[in-house]
Amino acid sequence: MLDENEDIHPLFAGAPATTEFKKLRKRIVRYTREAIEQYGMVERRADGSTPKWLVCLSGGKDSYTLLAVLYELKWRGLLPVDLLACNLDQGQPGFPSTVLPEFLDRMGVPNRIEYQDTYSVVVDKVPEGRTYCTLCSRLRRGNLYRIAREEGCSAVVLGHHRDDILETFFMNLFHGGRLATMPPKLVNEEGDLFVFRPLAHVAEADCEKFARAMNYPIIPCDLCGSQDGLQRQQVKQILDGWEKNRPGRRQVMFRALMNARPSHLLDPKLFDFQGLELGSREKGENFGEIPLLR
Repeated sequence: MLDENEDIHPLFAGAPATTEFKKLRKRIVRYTREAIEQYGMVERRADGSTPKWLVCLSGGKDSYTLLAVLYELKWRGLLPVDLLACNLDQGQPGFPSTVLPEFLDRMGVPNRIEYQDTYSVVVDKVPEGRTYCTLCSRLRRGNLYRIAREEGCSAVVLGHHRDDILETFFMNLFHGGRLATMPPKLVNEEGDLFVFRPLAHVAEADCEKFARAMNYPIIPCDLCGSQDGLQRQQVKQILDGWEKNRPGRRQVMFRALMNARPSHLLDPKLFDFQGLELGSREKGENFGEIPLLR
């Protein structure tokens, strides 16, 4: 965004003028635009109407970055959608409930603030010593889907970034016995809403640098973040160790998620191993070209 322009959005007022920050901001915008285009997140409607997205804000660094970059793309004319920011106040003790409403109103961002005390439900249902994350996220997701329907939105937009996707992959690998992660785009179980993750290619470190440089009022997660021994924290520590020993390892692993070869895995539902015959490489059968063994 050209900040010298008079119609700059308030979200970018006071942006640092350093070369380092400008490069950071360009990188985040570029990666987000690439994900939106690569995974076809913008609907092309036959009636010419404009899609509406529910942009979910927790008050963390990732959701602030998500909101800012979507508004930058919209300002540039590269995101032809309407945006509605939404915060679900889940009733956590000590949650600063006025921070986000005041921030969004001050920024002139259309928003909906919803209060639902899911915290009491989670504490009541989850045994002591177990993580709240699974039930908490299920209740949060159900409420966000409801709000999206009420507001006429076609998509729920989340701030998960590249590192969240990698951590989820390894959690499924280590604890779930499956190769799966958070996809950048999916349809909910009811089949009536998209779920988008436009920051899928953006590194967590870049989100943190951006949100702090912009001095956004970051709200820590006191519900889950205070629990020790979470599987996600353990996986994060492993990835941190790998990254420290070999910088760039995270990006290499992330690229692997975009370069799957079903014929070199073991799932017969993805590749017809029984139908594999000699000479099939030349015939181009069995899901296209068969990659060479390495």
